[in-house]
Amino acid sequence: MTSMTAPKTAPTEERVTPGRTRSTLAGRLIPYGYLSPTVLLIVVLMVVPIVMVIGYSFQDNVIVQENPVFAGFANYAKVLTDPDFLAALENTAIFITVSTVAHLVLGLAFAMMLNTQLLGGVTKAVFRIVYILPWLFTIAVIAVIWRLLLDPSGVVNYVLHTLGLVQEGVNWLGDPGKALWAVTFVNIWSGYPFFMISLLAALQGIPHHLYEAAAMDGANWFQRFTHVTLPQLRPVIVSMGVLDLIWTSQQFALIWMTTGGGPLHATEMLSTYTYKQAFSEYEFATASAAAVIVLLLTMILAFFYVRQQRER
Repeated sequence: MTSMTAPKTAPTEERVTPGRTRSTLAGRLIPYGYLSPTVLLIVVLMVVPIVMVIGYSFQDNVIVQENPVFAGFANYAKVLTDPDFLAALENTAIFITVSTVAHLVLGLAFAMMLNTQLLGGVTKAVFRIVYILPWLFTIAVIAVIWRLLLDPSGVVNYVLHTLGLVQEGVNWLGDPGKALWAVTFVNIWSGYPFFMISLLAALQGIPHHLYEAAAMDGANWFQRFTHVTLPQLRPVIVSMGVLDLIWTSQQFALIWMTTGGGPLHATEMLSTYTYKQAFSEYEFATASAAAVIVLLLTMILAFFYVRQQRER
């Protein structure tokens, strides 16, 4: 008895037509087409200006003269040895450090108060409105309000004089010994609501059973705060802290509209120093070098932020 075997057929190759190839290529390019407007804006508004500023920082007499001269690192040496720049660097370090720590402490304190079960719903709603008000104002409005409040004949001095804490009006924004702390206080007041909202959302995301387990183990409120609340909030606190350092280091409008960097450079920041070099002294090469230094410092902070986000 013979077995019948089916004849083998040769594999057929699928024929790819030119129209199908074009269709596949077009499908692959569609996502890049959607991204192209955003990429174009980034290149035009960010990449090109940054490259131009870096180029200006290595030249002398840029913009104001037709034929600038290559200066190498002379502009960087001039900036790094300028006493005004060093004072601005110190003021900026104090400003951003105190502001960030105060934002964190106040934001966490108010967030925990709004998250507590001891307050009723109506009371929490009222406090939410009151605490978030500083974040709703623009920098221009905040600067005008606090210039009036901190005026020697303003409300702050009136209250302090009524309480017997001062004998005469204090020029908070005009005294070199007090101006930096005054603008730092204003920046703290205007910036803590963002921390408060972010930390409140993080607090409401902590599982309640963690607190119940800690209470069953005999932990008091402080131990629950240090061993449950803070570890759960750590990723948010670190992210917000690094972002606040970056944002505060670039603060310009508040300083410019309250003190202008004075008196006697007491509130001079890196941002106001760079602005004055460009548009008051018309030293665009020096301003470019200062801007590049600020960019490098900001990129260091951004590196830590990105690394922390990857660890999460």
